[in-house]
Parts: sequence; C-alpha cells; structure tokens
Amino acid sequence: MTYKAGIIGTGGIAGMGILGMHDEDEIGQKKVRASHAGGYDAADGVELVAVADVDEEKLDRFGEAWDIPESGRYVGHAAMLDAEDLDVVSVCTPSYLHADHVIDAARAAAAPSLVWCEKPIASSVSEAERMVETCAETETELLVNHSFRFTSKLRRLRDLVREEEIIGEVQSVATQFRMELLRNSTHLLDTLVYLLDDRASQVSGYITGENEAVDSLQAAERVDDAGGGGFVVMDDGAFVTIDCTIPRAESSMTLNFIGNEGKLYLNNDDGEWRYWRLEGGDHVEEPLPGIEGAWTWDEDYRDAFANAASDIVSVLDGEMANPSTGEEATRSLEIIVGFYISHYTGGQVSIPLDRPLRDVTITSW
Repeated sequence: MTYKAGIIGTGGIAGMGILGMHDEDEIGQKKVRASHAGGYDAADGVELVAVADVDEEKLDRFGEAWDIPESGRYVGHAAMLDAEDLDVVSVCTPSYLHADHVIDAARAAAAPSLVWCEKPIASSVSEAERMVETCAETETELLVNHSFRFTSKLRRLRDLVREEEIIGEVQSVATQFRMELLRNSTHLLDTLVYLLDDRASQVSGYITGENEAVDSLQAAERVDDAGGGGFVVMDDGAFVTIDCTIPRAESSMTLNFIGNEGKLYLNNDDGEWRYWRLEGGDHVEEPLPGIEGAWTWDEDYRDAFANAASDIVSVLDGEMANPSTGEEATRSLEIIVGFYISHYTGGQVSIPLDRPLRDVTITSW
C-alpha cells in the first residue's frame, strides 16, 4: 500500500530552502530535496497529498513547486486535519508551535499513525513531555527529525561505540558547533546522547545572546535562541564540554571522544572521522570497521530526509522500531534549557529538571 502524508507549515525545512544551506535568493521560491517534501518524493510507499499553512501565498507557492493540487492545500492545519485521512503528518512549523501542532495531529480526525516533527522537539521540556504523553495515549508514533540518525554511517558508529565498545568506557567528550543552540546545536547534542545512549545529570551553561539567523534576516522580532555552551556531566560520569558560540562561516562540527580503550575524532564539516585503539599506553590509529569515509553535509545530510521517509514506511509496516523517539529528543532539549537556566541563575542545574524549571520556554524559529 501507499501511505498518505500531509505537511503542516510550508517553510524552508518543509521543502523550500534553508538559511545557510541554500542560495538566499532561492529560499521560498523553489523546491529543495533536503526536506520533508523531498523525503516523501524520494521514498517508496508514501505520497505527499496535502499541505497546510496560515500564509496563503506561501501555501500556493509550495503547492505549485511540489505539485500539490489546490484541493490538497489548506489554510490552517485544522482544516487539513479535519478533511484528510492521513497516515503521516509532518510538523514543519517554528519550534514554539510544535507542541500544539503535534498534539492536534495526534488527536485529529485525520488519525495519523505517525507524526514526523522537526527538531528541536519543542521550546520547553514540559511541552515535549506533553507531546510524548499525548502520542502515547493516542497510539501515535512521534518521530523527531534529528537528521543524523537517518544516516548509515552514524548508525554503524553507534553500534561500534555502544555494542562493540571500541573505545571502551567513555570518560570525556569535547564538542564544538555553530550557534544557535536550538536551531543548530540540537543536532550536536542529539548525536552525543545517541552515541552514548545516556542522559545528562548535571549542567552548567553560558549564553552569548547572539543569533545569526535573526541578524541575517534583519528580523524585527527577537528570539531567545542564541549561541552558548558549557559543560555536562552524564549519568554514567562522562564529562562533556559544549561550545556552540561560533558563527557558521568559521565553525566546524567536531566531537572528540576519549575512552579507557581508545579515542574517536569526528569532524563532519571537513569530512574526517578517525579512530585510535589504546594499546599498552599508546594510541594506535586504525580504520573504523564497516565505515568508509566520513559523514558529510553534502552527501549524508542530503540523503537523510529520503532515508527518514523510508524509515517511516518501515515503522508503519511494523518492520522497524522508531529510530528517533520523542523521549530521546527531549534529552538534548533538557541540556539546552539547562544551559539557559544555569546562565541566568549563576548556578549548576540538575537533570531531570524540577517541575517549575520544565516550563522554562526558549523561543526560536
């Protein structure tokens, strides 16, 4: 069978271009493949049949670009969810709207079996928890679009680190990526918790207040999302430093893992992954078993959306478990919120967050 999909929000990540990834003159004007619509178009077994947006001009431009008939274009997500019988709903709106749109989709007459939500999962931990709880109550899979999880290289690396323990017990991780924390660095933090299969226990943070996206767009409205970082102590005792203060043009996405049996260096911007086995006090460099080359934005990120859509079909067919759950996505969000709370209170923050702190909201796009 072919599953039917709908999209809420017709902006960049839905299929019309992303700031920093595509030509600014083309964003919003023509379709791009590294997107939800591009993923549906590339995958077998699923078809995009409906889209919704509150901006009619954007809605029609998207519909024309992706060949969605006028009957499948809806002003407002409620109209689409009331009229359509959908198997999958993509939520591609700004992060502060994710909770409402995911919950509305899960409870809608459209009765989707799966919601594919953009990252970050939400603007507050309490919103993320509400999304997870509602999807569990309605038996709706909540799959969060942390794109790295949908690439074969990172999945193989996860097996090497977690199952085969090629670097042994992870003791320290140093990471670096570009600003801003919610818009970009959620990728870095999700990669961290994905590879370690762990949750933060203690956070200390610093926020710069700088937001490249807002400045680039000369937007009148400011948001909380900014560059920042700090340190994180994981449940298993690993000590992690996070530096996401750097502008896009000068940044590289790097993670350096030190374990009691080896070390691992990942640089995703320059396409360099290296592994050393610890032998008799010396680090001996070796190829990563089963991985050829390194993760790159040009190849792996480009293909991640088609892979995600294919995984969605497999989840709906009952052939695989959800590879990017809401519970796991909340792990990266609570670190980011912890950084903000730490910065503005001048103290360290324990995770899981106490109840009032779970309501702290970080606005972003």
